[in-house]
Amino acid sequence: MVRVVILGQGYVGSIFALGVERIKAGELGYYGIPLQNELPIKVENIEIVGSYDVDKSKIGKSLYEVVKNYWDGEIPETLKNVTIRKGIHLRSLRNLSIEAEGLEDEMTLKEAVEKLVEEWKELDADVIVNVCTTEAFVPFGNKEELIKAIENNEKERLTATQVYAYAAALYAKERGGAAFVNAIPTLIANDPAFVELAKESNLVIFGDDGATGATPLTADILSHLAQRNRYVRDIAQFNIGGNTDFLALTDKERNKSKEFTKSSVVKDILGYDAPHYIKPTGFLEPLGDKKFIAMHIEYVSFNGAVDELVVTGRINDSPALAGLLVDLVRLGKMAVERKEFGTVYEVNAFYMKNPGPKEKCNIPRIIAHEKMRMWAGLKPRWL
Repeated sequence: MVRVVILGQGYVGSIFALGVERIKAGELGYYGIPLQNELPIKVENIEIVGSYDVDKSKIGKSLYEVVKNYWDGEIPETLKNVTIRKGIHLRSLRNLSIEAEGLEDEMTLKEAVEKLVEEWKELDADVIVNVCTTEAFVPFGNKEELIKAIENNEKERLTATQVYAYAAALYAKERGGAAFVNAIPTLIANDPAFVELAKESNLVIFGDDGATGATPLTADILSHLAQRNRYVRDIAQFNIGGNTDFLALTDKERNKSKEFTKSSVVKDILGYDAPHYIKPTGFLEPLGDKKFIAMHIEYVSFNGAVDELVVTGRINDSPALAGLLVDLVRLGKMAVERKEFGTVYEVNAFYMKNPGPKEKCNIPRIIAHEKMRMWAGLKPRWL
């Protein structure tokens, strides 16, 4: 059994919970889950035991009621057993038409962390999954500065994700082991402060920023071109969507966070920094969760020939990430059992846009896939 707590009960968190329960009820197969049911911990072994949000309209409701906001079909009755608890926002919902209410509104950050740790102990969580709204953030770099910011209640310096990750470390230390999956751009697996703290605290960190749509596809295409020694002249890749995260990304600082994790793939794969424009570009509400992606790559081939690739598509944003989370929570439990505390590059390299730790880089996804399978104790598919 792997007991999971969700931080941020929005579209991704709701589709993740819904899909897991539908699989357990025999309503769905394993499409969209990279490792399907190959791991020793089965999909059916996942149990959602807790959920947190800062949207006042969600706090206190059952997960069943919240999932209704994102799904028109039948919803498993089992989701009535989980109640949405109050989390931490630290300005993460600013400029959005959502009334935010967080623990930090009624207590210090240190007290909020202590409350979270006690609640997670009560829930006996194995894995804590962070799918909060994209934040503007500044990394810490060293553990002492992070601890000082918490102790001094520096609410303007910290983000919700940073506080959650710190709380997860304290919880893991008391419990003897836990995992934190960071599926958003805030640097956790790439921040030495958190990696050092995790190693000391029996915490496994996976991160940063789940790779689901255009970014892993761009990485695959760039790998294809690099392997054939074709020189990439320029890259344009953008997404437009209509969900809350795309609305949040209309904020310049949040967009910068996302742009960084999406753009890191270019130099990592090619070995040079080709001129590129890779970022979420806009919000268009009628598109909903099914984002529009477009990509244009211009490159030089033999005898100076200049070719172009143009790709467009519509991708359901939240289910794409939710399917990865099904693997990540199970791999997180496995990493804890192996005592591989800190961060695990073999997992991050396949599932994340900006794989930690900081000194590592993106690699072709087909290689990352095989390395991940071998780390998980599975037979490689193509090597």
